[in-house]
Order: sequence, then C-alpha cells, then structure tokens
Amino acid sequence: MTPSQKIDTPLFHSVGSIADSMNRQCYVVGGYVRDLFLCRHSKDIDFVTVGSGIEVAEAVARHLGRGARCNVFKNFGTAQVKFRDTELEFVGARRESYSHDSRKPVVEDGTLDDDLSRRDFTINAMAMSVNRDNFGELIDPYDGVGDLDRQLIRTPLDPDITFSDDPLRMMRAIRFATQLGFTIYDETFEAISRNASRIKIISHERIADELMKIMSSPVPSIGWTLLMNCGLLSYILPELEAMKGVETVNGRGHKDNFYHTLTVLDNVARKSDNVWLRWGALLHDIAKPVTKRWDGKSGWTFHNHNFIGAKMVPRIFRNLRLPLNEKMKYVQKLVELHMRPIALVEDEVTDSAVRRLLFDAGDDIDELMTLCEADITSKNQVKVRQFLDNFALVRRKMVELEEKDRIRNFQPPVSGEEIMEIYGLSPSREVGQIKESIKNAILDGVIPNERDAALEYMHQVAAKMNLHPLNP
Repeated sequence: MTPSQKIDTPLFHSVGSIADSMNRQCYVVGGYVRDLFLCRHSKDIDFVTVGSGIEVAEAVARHLGRGARCNVFKNFGTAQVKFRDTELEFVGARRESYSHDSRKPVVEDGTLDDDLSRRDFTINAMAMSVNRDNFGELIDPYDGVGDLDRQLIRTPLDPDITFSDDPLRMMRAIRFATQLGFTIYDETFEAISRNASRIKIISHERIADELMKIMSSPVPSIGWTLLMNCGLLSYILPELEAMKGVETVNGRGHKDNFYHTLTVLDNVARKSDNVWLRWGALLHDIAKPVTKRWDGKSGWTFHNHNFIGAKMVPRIFRNLRLPLNEKMKYVQKLVELHMRPIALVEDEVTDSAVRRLLFDAGDDIDELMTLCEADITSKNQVKVRQFLDNFALVRRKMVELEEKDRIRNFQPPVSGEEIMEIYGLSPSREVGQIKESIKNAILDGVIPNERDAALEYMHQVAAKMNLHPLNP
C-alpha cells in the first residue's frame, strides 16, 4: 500500500471536503507523512491550511460530532481536535523569523512553500494534499523521500541558520538519528558542532524531553556518541563527558569509562524497555572521574565510586530537570548498589550476603541484577562466562532464600514501638540498637524471620544491655 493509499480513509476525506467547502488548501504534513513512508503508525496527525487553521479545525470538530473536542490556542495560531484515540492538529501556513537570543520566532502568514522550508529536516518537510482535486498528491520540495531512502538527516535550508534560529533542532537531529538509525548529513553535523553553544538558550525541560526519547530508542548509545562528537554533551551532561579518555601511568591504562558505559547502556537496552533502568546504566560509573587514583601496587582505582555516584544523581537529575521523585531514588539505588553483586561473585556467595542484598535492593533486585550482568563487558569470553555463571548462582540463591526467609522488603517482626512499650523506654539509642540487632540476626541467618524467634532474641540482646521487661 502506497502512502497516498494509506490516507484514503473517511477521516482524511472528511477533512478535505470541509477544507474544499471553505475554499482552503489543506495538507497532511511533517512527521505523519514521514511515518507513512516508514510504515510507522501514528495517532497524531498535523494539517497545514493556507489560511486560518483554527477555522478549519472548528468546522472539522462540528462535522465529527459529539465524540470530538476542539481546543484552540490563539496565541500560537493552532487548534487541536481530539477524536476517539486520534489527535488532529491544524495550523495555518506560516513563515518565521528569529532574533539571535531567542528560539521564539516572529510568525507571519505564508504559503505552503514557506511552511515547508521552515521545518527542521527534509524528511519532515513533506506534505500530502487532502483536497478533492489532488487528493494524495505528494509535495516534496527538498527530496525528503530520497533522504528517507538514503537514511539521512539533513536540513532543508542552510543548517547554520536552521540551528542558530532554533537550537533545539540540534537535539532533534540527534534524536531522530538515534530513533531511526539514520546518519546525520556531514554538512548538517558540522553545523551542529559550530552552533553547539547555542543550546544554552534552550530550556532544560525541552532538552530533557529529547534525552528521554534518545534513552527510549533501540540503541541509545548512538545518541550519546553523537552528543559527545558534536560538542553538545559538554553543555548538557559534562559529568558524562568527563568519563571519556584513557590515562596511562607506567604503561598501565584504565579502560575508557565513557565507551564502557555506553556498552553497558546498550546491553541493558537489549534486555529492558525500562527507561529508568537505562538511566541507572548511564550513571552507574558517573563518579569514576572524581574517584580515579593511581596506586603503585594496585594500578588505577576508583574506590567508593558507587557511593559518591549515588550522591551525584540528585544534582544531575535537578540540572537536567528530570523528576526528583521515586524515579530519581530508584536510579540512585541502582548506582549505589551496582557493585554489590559483583563483590558477591568475586568472593564466596554466602547466604548472609545474599540476604542483605535482597533486603537493600527490595523489589528492584531483578533490575539491579540485569544492570550488573550488563556491566560485564570484558573481551575475555572465559571471564565473561565465569561472571555470568556466578550471577546465575546468586539468582538461584536469591530464589531459595526468598522462599525460605521472605527477606525482600521485610519489616522487622518487632517494631520500635513494641520495644519501648515492653521495656518502658522512650525513643533512644537503645531502641535503635535492639531493632538493628534483630534485623542483623535475621539477615545473618542467626534466627528465622519469625515473630517468636525475634522476641526471644530481643530479650537476649536487652539483657546484655541491662534492660528488663516491665511485665516479665
């Protein structure tokens, strides 16, 4: 089925008929047309009319009846019609001009050619008519179809003007290249590099939107590599850029932690669509540049990079305008704990250590293990297999111990309030010590995770502290 056949539906014919009745040219434009050629389904449809798009939208909403709702945004000259699970957006054709210190353009009425020329990339600068006389006709003045075939991201006009006018388009170029697996045209990419500093006028929220789309792509490392190579990364996430490079002392170098991180990120992406797990992968070694030390005996060390990295996560999320809620805390937990399973498999896998890992990771244990398995990037396949086999052993032990001891997210069988009531204590260090002793006894396998055993152990601990029950 050709793209023009794909719009041969009652909805598009209705829009075209209404536009005809108002003597307006009307076109499907932009991403919807691009996705028709890529055979990607979209429920967001953009229309451009020569003349007021708002008037056409209001007429379309009336025609579609009670199931349609029209929202008008007069300041932007646009209107949106929501109909069932589809969103139709209408705007009048326009031309734009920009001032150097803002991405907000001065907008004037224009022709279809004006409207297509102002668009970011050739693959988004195509239109298809929905008017009856030329229904389905493709308007492609910048060879967008050819660039789809060539898998190229290229601007319709001078890329320096395109990116200087609206620097967010630099992020969009990288995002489209990542999502689609396309290459950015050399001249276009060079212009991004020349204009990278212009990204400073873009809000962090808009940048974060593009980063989230990059992170949700099949191979997110493509985007981060492009951000590094064009110079944007130093403005967006300098902590990640600082990971690039290898330092050598006495002929001994460490691995390039930037490219190692991207390998881990792609390994995780192949296993999971969880975008926050992917952020955990991206940031798991983020503190290595600040913890890197040379030791004459051990070589390069990165002591406590997991703990320091976890402390860096809130600031990074705040700077990127990512959510500072449970999503951030989840990423922080992954960064802090990602060394624990590796330490387990390097030593003997004891029940106590596995219980403590289950307790600390809680419901996130499976995703933590996914991250840790993805973190094994050695080229030594024997070593890789040994680590993965050991991780499989840890997973089996987790299942066995969880079935037996119910450690994941457990609450101590005796609460602090009960301890205070039994021994006549007010909130104090002693109460905390007794609670901690009970928890450790359960995690170390000294007592089962049961109330009677916990009460008996509590009395033993309290007696050693010269504490006695009020009602023995």
